[in-house]
Amino acid sequence: MTVEKDQLDRFLFEDRNVRGEVVKLHDSYQGILDSYDYPPIIQDLLGELMVAACLLTATLKFEGEVSLQIQSEGLVKYVVINGTHDQKLRGVARWNEEFKLPSSFSELFRKGYLAITLAPKDGERYQGIVALDKPTLAECLEDYFLQSEQLLTKVSLRTQRDNTSNVAGGMLLQVVPENSETSQSHENPDFDHLGHLMNTLKNEELFSLPTAEVLHRLYHEEKIRLFDAQPVTFKCDCSKERSAIALQNVSKADLLEIVAEEGAVVMNCQFCHQEYRFDAIDVENIHADNVVADQKIH
Repeated sequence: MTVEKDQLDRFLFEDRNVRGEVVKLHDSYQGILDSYDYPPIIQDLLGELMVAACLLTATLKFEGEVSLQIQSEGLVKYVVINGTHDQKLRGVARWNEEFKLPSSFSELFRKGYLAITLAPKDGERYQGIVALDKPTLAECLEDYFLQSEQLLTKVSLRTQRDNTSNVAGGMLLQVVPENSETSQSHENPDFDHLGHLMNTLKNEELFSLPTAEVLHRLYHEEKIRLFDAQPVTFKCDCSKERSAIALQNVSKADLLEIVAEEGAVVMNCQFCHQEYRFDAIDVENIHADNVVADQKIH
């Protein structure tokens, strides 16, 4: 039996107006955890946000990116996870080390909020603000869909960490809109029934069974169409070239002064912590007249 490690599966209930997604993350989750020595509760938060980003990007109808960013004045200063339409993830967290580590989600934040930004490759950006006033991140996201999209949505976000592996995963169920003018936020017994069955899913089932078997165990009486899986990867798009473009905004004299004092201009990617070093020759090239004018900072 082959168990999927890093993939997103979409499915549809053939006889009900409901769609769903299943996400499992192994190497991609570990890739983010390896980039920094995060406390366990921050590791869990990163895993849940990564799963949430996968579930949200799967709902996109455009090429682009989804960003989930939490900011607060509590233990968590900020956490950001970026996910693309082709399921490439990256992320980072910062926290106040003077705070005592809490034991629950709600205690992580003070005056905190989650900003969800949708950034199409072609088109205008959209941002929604999610209050972190529920006991779990999953419940906060369910409320977001209900308030902003008027869609009944059920979200499950899971992490499991031990000495052998760290995994994250989850599920989403959502009522399919009948048309653009129809609200799908009213009571729906079919949806409630499917959501109740989703609540019975155990971690060992999610992380040790193929998605097809997970769905059969939960919904063996339903007719389900399971679509082709989409791989998920931890991928940072930083590069020395992009760092050089950013340095074009700093004067050559200032950069050369840093080189003289410290030996090089050093830039670190906040997501993967890759280090890029620029010496005096690099600085001259950065500010040379032949720098491509239409390059953009990302």
